[in-house]
Amino acid sequence: MNRIKGKVWKFGDNIDTDVIIPARYLNITNPEELATHIFEPLKGENFNKVIAKGDIIVGGDNFGCGSSREHAPIAIKESGISCIIAKTFARIFYRNSFNIGLPLIIHPEASQEIQEGEELEISFEEGKILNKSQGREYSFPPFGDMILELIKCNGLIPYILKNYPEIKRDWRES
Repeated sequence: MNRIKGKVWKFGDNIDTDVIIPARYLNITNPEELATHIFEPLKGENFNKVIAKGDIIVGGDNFGCGSSREHAPIAIKESGISCIIAKTFARIFYRNSFNIGLPLIIHPEASQEIQEGEELEISFEEGKILNKSQGREYSFPPFGDMILELIKCNGLIPYILKNYPEIKRDWRES
């Protein structure tokens, strides 16, 4: 997953976790079911049905502010969204997203210029965002080997279980 392609869904500033996944759904533990309610307050109840696997979210300032719960990035990832680009992210949302294997890119210029419906191609390894609709390219610091492996493993827990088998063995024995 070092290179992705997808259509853009554009959001503004201060998209909080209650908008990403309303609190009334926080009793849902199944990620697939959780994803069916993504962005309902902003995009309506059927938004999850128009997202295609690989699509990309572009947000403004402070994306993911609000509660520290992991439900928000889990619902986004499970819906098929492959990456989020924003001017800035709320600190805990940023950490939670990488911990579950959802890549984020901080890029103020791209966040402002990319429009909804445009097609992007992103290389995490090269640090490039290609806006295929505008013919424009943006650079960002490439992801390091550790982050690439974390994303490839689908998050921190699978990464640890893969790379530290003694922990998996100890976990099963307890």
